[in-house]
Amino acid sequence: MSARLMVERNLLVYRRGWPYLAAEVLEPLLYLFSIGVGVGKLVGDVPGLDGVPYAEFVAPALLATSAMNGAVNETVFTVFGRITADRTYTPILATPMTVRDVAMGEAWWAVLRGLIASCGFLVLVTVFGLVHSPWAVLTVPGAALIGFAFAGAGLYAVTWLRDWHDFQLVQLVMLPMFLFATTFYPLSVYPGWLRPLIACLPLYQCIELLRGPALGDVGPGLLVPVVYLSVMGLAGLRFGVRRLERRLLP
Repeated sequence: MSARLMVERNLLVYRRGWPYLAAEVLEPLLYLFSIGVGVGKLVGDVPGLDGVPYAEFVAPALLATSAMNGAVNETVFTVFGRITADRTYTPILATPMTVRDVAMGEAWWAVLRGLIASCGFLVLVTVFGLVHSPWAVLTVPGAALIGFAFAGAGLYAVTWLRDWHDFQLVQLVMLPMFLFATTFYPLSVYPGWLRPLIACLPLYQCIELLRGPALGDVGPGLLVPVVYLSVMGLAGLRFGVRRLERRLLP
């Protein structure tokens, strides 16, 4: 119940913050037009995926990236500012709310924010004719699960940040994962020995979770990313709450 209050608090704060959410939709859309459509004119159909245009192949990967970035931005960048500069949690923890309530509230808000951005992007790519399978509706709960996984991971990661310069370390993880986790090309382009390592990347599992339904390929294999991301989110929350308690409580 107390976690819900944190979500309501953030909703009030973001009543005037809709341009930030719009930017999170615009960013993957720019990637889609510049690479998915632009490069797609040169690529044509994706090799190994008969009849799948390149833009349709890239779109669900950018959708997964949007859900990931929305959750990470909220639980890493925003939470760090609330811990250090704004001291937002000091008066909150003077109430009956606990650190666990705060952490869960921030996590669910991150899921909601990532889901809003993802749904906005999904609507746009559907309007542009890049979604044809009715199974694409499964990308909505899939995006929520991605948000949950990275919300948990983000809450754990933020407890290790010492100052603003450490955000470069976060980008050092996020950017290579965005570039190499099959966002723009299939896993088959990698050498055989490297494919298992790429498959271990969280964003790869996110893309697999959304790309299959978006292209109409639904099967038991989707259970792998579901379990992977569920465990990631639960583990991140468990250890993140412990470290937040050490950091926030005297």
